Amino acid sequence: MIDTHCHLTDDRLATQVGAVIARARDVGVTKLISIGTSLDDSLSTVEACRGRDAVRCAVGVHPNYCQNEVFERLNLLRGLSADPSVVALGEMGLDYHHEFADRTLQATFFQAQLQIAGDLNKPVVIHCREATNDTLAILSGFPRVRAVFHCFTGTVDEARRILDAGYLLGFTGPITYKNNDDLRSAVRLCPTDRMLVETDAPYLSPEPVRKQKTCEPAFVMHTAQKVAEIKQVTLQDVDQFTTDNAQELFGWGA
Repeated sequence: MIDTHCHLTDDRLATQVGAVIARARDVGVTKLISIGTSLDDSLSTVEACRGRDAVRCAVGVHPNYCQNEVFERLNLLRGLSADPSVVALGEMGLDYHHEFADRTLQATFFQAQLQIAGDLNKPVVIHCREATNDTLAILSGFPRVRAVFHCFTGTVDEARRILDAGYLLGFTGPITYKNNDDLRSAVRLCPTDRMLVETDAPYLSPEPVRKQKTCEPAFVMHTAQKVAEIKQVTLQDVDQFTTDNAQELFGWGA
């Protein structure tokens, strides 16, 4: 199993990365992709991969942090992407829920990162919160860039539109939550060849470990088990198709 989205540089995980990886391995999660959220964090994320065969990463600027960056420094992503540990750019996108940065600035950073990803032929990890229309509109200008909408928590209609546009959906702990029947309907809609499972650790612990405030990559198995129930397949089936999808998208171990 691959946890395709976690944040090993977060303070809650950074001091115990070795133990986190070991606990994941013990339950069958053998690969992790750690995601950068700012330029400095992206550098730290690349460093976290050093000497760790089980970890790869993405580098990018999250929409909620772009107001803290100097736009002209974005080209640093090109250099970081040359590192063999970097399998994608991101997370990037639009967040209209928090709006820590104004929408125009978010779009400017998003488009610039998509341009870099296109130039480097790298896939991207999309953060999209309450901004599906604008996110898809911006992505349409970069038709060669492959993408996963990470931590999908939107409507079935939004899922359908994202899938129709050719992108993948990443599902996290919220699909296990009691009152998320609509989100489980999106899982049911999503073809098995367009789906990833992830934790977004240290956030969004799934049931039955939701009371644990710090989520970690090992917990992706609970999300995968819920996918298996929804899809009426085995956990081994989910392991196989999500691993295949991750390897195909990120080019890691394919």
